[in-house]
Amino acid sequence: MEQLSQGPALPPARGPVSAAVEEYLLGTGPAPSDDAVAGADVWGDDLQLALYLCYELHYRGFAGVAPDLEWDPGLLRARAAMERCFLSALRAGTPVHDSLDDALAEILVEPVDGSGVSHYLRDEGELWHLREYAAQRSLYHLKEADPHAWVLPRLWGRAKAAMAAVEFDEYGGGRPERVHARLFADLMTDLGLDTTYGRYLDAAPAEVLATVNLMSLFGLHRELRGALVGHFAAVEITSSPGSRRLAEAMRRTGAGPAAELFYDEHVEADAVHEQVVRHEVIGGLLEQEPQLAPDIAFGIDATGYVEERLARRLLEPWRAGRSSLRTALPEEMNHIS
Repeated sequence: MEQLSQGPALPPARGPVSAAVEEYLLGTGPAPSDDAVAGADVWGDDLQLALYLCYELHYRGFAGVAPDLEWDPGLLRARAAMERCFLSALRAGTPVHDSLDDALAEILVEPVDGSGVSHYLRDEGELWHLREYAAQRSLYHLKEADPHAWVLPRLWGRAKAAMAAVEFDEYGGGRPERVHARLFADLMTDLGLDTTYGRYLDAAPAEVLATVNLMSLFGLHRELRGALVGHFAAVEITSSPGSRRLAEAMRRTGAGPAAELFYDEHVEADAVHEQVVRHEVIGGLLEQEPQLAPDIAFGIDATGYVEERLARRLLEPWRAGRSSLRTALPEEMNHIS
């Protein structure tokens, strides 16, 4: 009997490319053609969902989908076509700094008058904003640190040891109740959200999917190991101040102790991680492979680019008093005006 995954259900398709991927996963149709992929909006829901579906086979898969499709040649060919489009769009759209030092310098400085998502949530956010934010971020945080773990076999020496040390913290330092994905699930419980893995995939717009796809793209390709380290550096360096603002938002709105704890934990842990990543992971990698400096800078800048796209997607409807979700969540209905 064919073994099938027990992961989340496949979500509704969002266009012809994601529909073809789902049909292929279920054995009812061919994989999307190169022409179909090339004709899709690279930043749109259809292509981003299709790419997310392909990548998710490397994590927990989907209910009713055979695990061996993870390495299916036909699906990998289709995924490669999507990746070429995505990477080309990233390289074309991302404003890249002239040097790695410049890229690092920019994210090390907190803007005096910040106007991002964490600033909005701290200063103006209501509980329903926080719940929407958590539901969408759950696509990453319920597998927090997993995409970055792909880079470990591609590093050695100082870089590998330091990267493993930070990942060990992300996984709770050996304590399952402290695993950051577990802490985020506890946050979701405080906010009255369903903690089932993949539950809010259908509600998340393309901009959310792109932030998760970026990590998988970098992590699953050895040639992009420098970009993955850059992404990790951007996340760890900017996490502590952003988490402090989000912890304040959770306290101000009475979100709950577990909701506060998740971000309080990141304020403290990521302040330490930032130093380790800059001096040991990046420093160690450049000792061995100095030619990767432009790739690390690209990873930092591409992370900022997709996060800025997401910020616009969230803040525009919020400031207009509307939901940022693609599909309304039943438990959100009484909180959305």
